[in-house]
Amino acid sequence: MFNLKGKVAVVSGASSGLGQQMALAFARQGAKLVILARRMERLEEFKPKLEEAGAEKVLAIKCDVTSSEDINAAAIKTEQEFGRVDILLNCAGSSKDKGVLEMSDEEWDFTIATDETSVFKMTRAFASIMKKNKYGRIINIASMYGLVGNTEIHTVAYHASKGAVVNFTRAVAAELATEGITCNAICPGYFETELTKQVLDTPRFQEFAKTHVPMERYGKPGELDAAAVFLASDEASYVTGLIMPVDGGYTCI
Repeated sequence: MFNLKGKVAVVSGASSGLGQQMALAFARQGAKLVILARRMERLEEFKPKLEEAGAEKVLAIKCDVTSSEDINAAAIKTEQEFGRVDILLNCAGSSKDKGVLEMSDEEWDFTIATDETSVFKMTRAFASIMKKNKYGRIINIASMYGLVGNTEIHTVAYHASKGAVVNFTRAVAAELATEGITCNAICPGYFETELTKQVLDTPRFQEFAKTHVPMERYGKPGELDAAAVFLASDEASYVTGLIMPVDGGYTCI
């Protein structure tokens, strides 16, 4: 089960963090990888690791996920190279963390464009290719903060953008259900990435995790892999519109 050999998987945000972790998970299952990010040098550094992990073939494309032009060019290049897209993992994101009273228009617009609108643009471009083959697995990386508020970090635009990704996922799942395309979302809890490391490493936040996360810890590298591989697989053919928290129990209390 869960063999991805021969499948073409497109992963955005593959230059660091969770995007790299889940791209490696797909590689270990034998997928062909298309990795996207703005930092081409990071993609080129990462490419051999995917090949060593078992990826059948790896194509790195420089792509700003807020740019329709970049995304459409990446979609064309992917289709020319592989002839199809089977899996799309929308993982790219960034955030300006401010509360509702302090956040500027520019900070709001940046976060919404990067974390929400990019998911729409990526899905529009790559699902159009999936539709031709009547097959696709779209996986959106939202956040547990797309399901609940929080009292520790003021990050209103991030909450709004990830909440939008959650319901965007449901809308796309319903719209494309008869096209052989599923659309699901993973809502990670606290995992260390370039964006979160500075906050998570503080004694205050470590104490916060112990009192607010039932498992009393952050997520470890690789603990999102099983969710991503399952949702990307043929076996998940009747699973669509699922919003899956992987958060150590944060959203269950």
